[in-house]
Amino acid sequence: MEDFFTLRTVKWKKGAVLMIDQTRLPERISYIKCRTSGEVVKAIKDMVVRGAPAIGVAAAMGLALVAYRSKVKRKEGLLKELESASVKLGNTRPTAVNLMWALSKTLEAARESSGDVEAVKESVIQTAVRMADEDVAANLRIGEYGASLISDGDTILTHCNAGALATVGYGTALAPIRTAVKQGKRISVLADETRPRLQGAKLTAFELSNDKIPVKVITDGMAGYVMAKGLVQKVIVGADRVVRDGVFNKIGTYSLAIAARYHRIPFYVAAPISTFDPLNSSSTVKIEERNSREVTHISNIRICPRNVDVINPAFDLTPLSLVDAIITDKGLLNYPDQDNVVRLARADTA
Repeated sequence: MEDFFTLRTVKWKKGAVLMIDQTRLPERISYIKCRTSGEVVKAIKDMVVRGAPAIGVAAAMGLALVAYRSKVKRKEGLLKELESASVKLGNTRPTAVNLMWALSKTLEAARESSGDVEAVKESVIQTAVRMADEDVAANLRIGEYGASLISDGDTILTHCNAGALATVGYGTALAPIRTAVKQGKRISVLADETRPRLQGAKLTAFELSNDKIPVKVITDGMAGYVMAKGLVQKVIVGADRVVRDGVFNKIGTYSLAIAARYHRIPFYVAAPISTFDPLNSSSTVKIEERNSREVTHISNIRICPRNVDVINPAFDLTPLSLVDAIITDKGLLNYPDQDNVVRLARADTA
C-alpha cells in the first residue's frame, strides 16, 4: 500500500465517498464506499472515520452526496435537503468542532451560489473536495512549523491517533514527527495505547511502523514512569477543539499534560485553525459520553464483571496554562492564553 506520508483517508470519487475503515485496522486495510449522507452518518458514529479533521471533511462530503443525488429542481428545495442532512451529520460527534465548521462552510457555499440548482450542486461538491485538499496542505504546514521544535535524537510521546488516519492526510500531532524525519533527524516515538478504544496501539503504531519510524507502545498508566526515567523529551498531541481557556482532546490528555509539567517536559498541541473555537469556553462544550461497552469489552470479549457501571467520556480538557505551544498551520502559538488564542482565530477569518 502507499505510505502514510501520502495516504488519503477520505476522498470523493465519482459520486461516492471512499473511507478507510479504521475499525478493521491494523488487521486489515479496507475501504468502505458511502453513497448517501445516511451512510456517512453511520460511518462517523461507528468510528469508521475518526479524528476531528477527517470527520469534518467526511461530513462535508456527506452534504456533497446530498447535492449529487438530489432530484429537486429549485435552489430552495436543495437548501432544505442540505440543511436537514447537516443536522443529522452534526449530531454524530458533538465535541469535535471541525464537524460543525465543515458543515457551516459547505452550507455557506450553497447559500451564496448565485446560479441555478446545478450550480449549487457543483459548488457544494467542489467545496468538499477543496476542503480535503486544504486539510492536507494545512497539515504539511503544521509539520514544517512543528519540526522546528524537535531536536535530533528526541523521543516523543503521543496519545491517541492524530496522524494521517485522523485527518485527510499526513496528520496533526504526527506531522512534525514525519517532517523531522524527512529532514534527517533521528526520531523515535512512544505511543500511549489509549484506552478504551486503543487508537494509539492500533492506529498510531500502525502508521509509524509502516513508515519505518521507530515506535514503541506503552499503556496509558506508564506515561509518568517513562517521563521520570528521562525516556521522553517532548509530548505532542492533537486536538478536537481549542477553546478560549483550553484544549479538548482524547481522554487522558489532561493527565499527560500534568505529568509533563511536573517533569519539565515540553507539552505541545498540534491543530489547524479549523479546530479553534474562540467563541466558546470550556463550560459551554458538551463532552461526548460513549457506550460503556467500549470499556467493558476488548474485541467483543468482556473484561469487566457484569452489572458494573462505567464512566466513558471521550475527551477531557487541558487548560492552556499546561500547554507550552500550539502548533498551527499559521505558525507557532507559544505560551497560549485566552487573548492570543482568540486573536489568532479571528485573524484567520478577517
